[in-house]
Amino acid sequence: MGMRRAKRHSVRMHLRSCLGRRAPPCREGPTAIAIVAVAAVLFGVAGPAVARADPHVGRKQVGTASVYARKLAGRKMADGAHLDPSAPVAASKTLPLGTEAKVTNLKTGRSTRVTIEDRGPYVKGRIVDLSPAAAAQIGITPKEGVAKVEVAPVREPPRSERRAD
Repeated sequence: MGMRRAKRHSVRMHLRSCLGRRAPPCREGPTAIAIVAVAAVLFGVAGPAVARADPHVGRKQVGTASVYARKLAGRKMADGAHLDPSAPVAASKTLPLGTEAKVTNLKTGRSTRVTIEDRGPYVKGRIVDLSPAAAAQIGITPKEGVAKVEVAPVREPPRSERRAD
């Protein structure tokens, strides 16, 4: 018996044991309202008053940024585009592709806007990989390679326009 079918079967058996062989139909009344309320909470089915816009916008992250190696120029990124070292692009593990973010170097105070077009970095403690041009704008030299930064999402693309990972 498949897992889904087994779960459905066990729920049905539990209801039969609690309510007897024939459970009364529940169309209206407090029982139906309670069931709908529980389903709304469990499955996140809520009205427009609860809808959130851009859940990442406004959530700042502080951590280490690194610079893409120049040898990666021209390689395909997660969104399908090729890496242009002179473009203000970045990689993030958590922000949706296409998100515009403000990256501020906490040592120099300089900032730049980048577009998240790739996934990564895959090094512990790092929160963003920057293109060489974006890194230079905020004062990260190729010799240093890393710096402590703050990443603040500015604009997140609508779900319908998000690029696939």
